[in-house]
Amino acid sequence: MELARPQLDVGLFTNKLEEAQAFYGEKLGLRFESILPVGGGFNQHRYLSNGGVIKVMHTQKPLPARRPGGYLRLIIASPNVSAPQTLVDQDGNNVELVPPGHNGVTQLEVVIGASDPAMFEAFYEKAAGAQRLGPGRYRVGETIFSVVKDAAARPAAAASFANTLETVNAMAALGIRYVTLQVRNCDAVFSAMTGGGGSEALKPVSVGNVLRVGFVHDPDGNFVEIVQRPPG
Repeated sequence: MELARPQLDVGLFTNKLEEAQAFYGEKLGLRFESILPVGGGFNQHRYLSNGGVIKVMHTQKPLPARRPGGYLRLIIASPNVSAPQTLVDQDGNNVELVPPGHNGVTQLEVVIGASDPAMFEAFYEKAAGAQRLGPGRYRVGETIFSVVKDAAARPAAAASFANTLETVNAMAALGIRYVTLQVRNCDAVFSAMTGGGGSEALKPVSVGNVLRVGFVHDPDGNFVEIVQRPPG
């Protein structure tokens, strides 16, 4: 898999915009980039994080509670700390700040609670082209994924959707809900991931001349967004 940008993005949903702004912008010290209207009453508030983006997806529509398992925790490399510091955001998401390089984290580490961690090995190594760092730990570009056994996790129904708004509505729930890969060839990565342990959520579609985007479910049904932008 050829990444267009080696830093991955992470998307989370919230009803508590002011609290999220205070946490990610002020407490974590991440630089606010922009607001991107997504449609359907969703606005994406973008915070820069070591070359990637923390996408705070806000809606006034009440969001359901997060399901067990899935994207459990973010570990962010921060020059503002000299030792690991564990925090909890406005919706109970666990966020840990670590000094850059701590345990190999230079950008982000995403911890996933899985029903069967063994199912993720082929998905990350073969489908995503990840470097295996150790048992259940994989590097994609500069982002690390750690897969841990979660007794409460259950594979979610891996449904397929007709368009991006349907997909966003399906993802919408409290918590960390998706990661984004910026790639050179969206269709090729989509095929590799759906053939390597993932399943279709949204076949790649073009959004004007701005981007091409598709969504895949990982082996437990968590969402992975695949984005291709025009060169230049």
